[in-house]
Amino acid sequence: MADINIKKGHDIQISGKPKNELSNASLGKKVAIKPSQFRGIKPKLLVKEGERVKLGTPLFYHKPNPNLTFPSIGCGTIEKIHMGPRRSFEQIDILLSGKEESEVFKAYRLHEINTLTKEEVLKSLLKGCLFPFIRQRPFNKIPDPSAEPRDIFISGYNTGPLSVDIDLALQRKQSQFQAGIIALGKLTTGRVHLTFSEKTVSDTMLESKHVIQHTISGPHPAGNVGVQIHHISPIGLKDTVWVVNAQDVVRIGTFFLTGELDFSLIVSLGGPSVQDATHFKSRIGASINSIADGKVDENTKSRFISGDVLTGMTVTNEDYLNFYDSTISVIPESEQREFIGMLKPGSSSTRYSLTRAFLGSKNKGYDFNTLKNGSERYMVPLNAWENVIPMDILPNPLYRAILVEDIEEMEQLGILECDDEDFALCSFACPSKIDVGGAIRQGLDLMEKEV
Repeated sequence: MADINIKKGHDIQISGKPKNELSNASLGKKVAIKPSQFRGIKPKLLVKEGERVKLGTPLFYHKPNPNLTFPSIGCGTIEKIHMGPRRSFEQIDILLSGKEESEVFKAYRLHEINTLTKEEVLKSLLKGCLFPFIRQRPFNKIPDPSAEPRDIFISGYNTGPLSVDIDLALQRKQSQFQAGIIALGKLTTGRVHLTFSEKTVSDTMLESKHVIQHTISGPHPAGNVGVQIHHISPIGLKDTVWVVNAQDVVRIGTFFLTGELDFSLIVSLGGPSVQDATHFKSRIGASINSIADGKVDENTKSRFISGDVLTGMTVTNEDYLNFYDSTISVIPESEQREFIGMLKPGSSSTRYSLTRAFLGSKNKGYDFNTLKNGSERYMVPLNAWENVIPMDILPNPLYRAILVEDIEEMEQLGILECDDEDFALCSFACPSKIDVGGAIRQGLDLMEKEV
C-alpha cells in the first residue's frame, strides 16, 4: 500500500454541494445513448426504430471490431434514431416500458469467478456489452480487447466539484465490488490498483481483496486516475493501463454474479442554481429532467452541465446524462459583465481567488456563474498552471510543443501521461483564459494519429 499526499491543486469552493444523502429519482420515460461519447469509435447500427430491446441488447458495434458492442441502457422500444450527415447516427432514444428486463447470461458464484481464464472473462464482457466501461491510458479511450494492459487502476476517490461521494455510491455493494475486482484481475498479468481517500469509511473498499490498496489525500485533481497513475506507477512510452470507475466495477461484478445487466447509477445534483443539492439513485443515460425537475431555481436562467463544472458538457434540461457522467451541475447563466470590475475592491463574497487575495470568508461556497470575466488573451507565464498541476510535467513547454505540433517534443515532455481532465484546473486558473485542457486533447489526438 502507498499513501499518496497531493500538495498541488485546488478544491473549488462552489456553492450547492450535494448532501451526503441518497434519494430516489424518477426513472423518467426515456433514456438515450450517443455514439459520439465514445472516443475513436466508428459505430454501425444493429437496431431500427420500433424494435423492442432489453437491458444489454446490442445497439451498435465498432466497425473495425464487430465484437465490441454497445448496450441498450433501458428496456423498452427504440423510439427514435437521430440521423446525422453521411448516414451517420447521433443518438438513440429508448422509450422505457416500465420493466427492467435484462438479456440473460451465465451467472457465477464468487469463488467460480476466480477459476475463470482471461479468455472466458473477456468473452463474457464482450457478449454482455460491458467492455465499453473499461478505458485505457494513454488517450482515455476504449482499449483494444485483445491488448494486454500493464496494470488496471480503479479510482474510488472523486475530488471534482460537486461530484459523487464514492463511499455513498458503494454502500451495501461489497460482494458485487469484490466480484468485479476478481473479474478485472483476470484481464492482466500485472497488478490491480485501488485508490481511495485516506478518510474513507467504506467497508466495500477497505475490505476488498486481490487488489493493491492506496490512500490518496490532497486537493483536486487528486481524485483523477491519471494523477494517481503518475504517482503510483507512471506510464512508460509503450505501456497501456486500463482504468475503471468504482461504480462500473460494481456493474461488472453484478453481471458475473447474476448473469444480468444493471445500469443503475448514483448521481449527484448540485450547483448554485440547485435548491436541494443531494445524491440520487438513477441510471445511465437518464433524462436530466428526471433528476433535476423541481429542484432548480425557476427564477434564475441556468446552465445545465452533464459532468462537473471543469470537464462537463453543456446540455439542456431536456437532454440526457452522458454515458460516463455521474454528476449534473447547474449554475446561473450570466451574460452581463461588470463595468471596470478589475478596479473595484473585492471581498470573498463578491470575488473568488485561488490565492485568498480578498478579505473575509465564505464557508458556504461561492455562487459561480457562466461568466469567464474576460476572453482569451496573450499568454502570461505567471506559474498559474504549475501551481495546480500535481505531476512532474512542464505544462508551459508542453502547451507550446502542441501549438507547433512537435511530436517528438510532446512525447519527451510526457504528454502520454496526460489527459485533458488533468489540466482542467489550469484552464480555470489561467489569467489568459486559455483552454489548456482542450490543447492537451488536441495534442493527444495528434499523437494517436502519428504513433
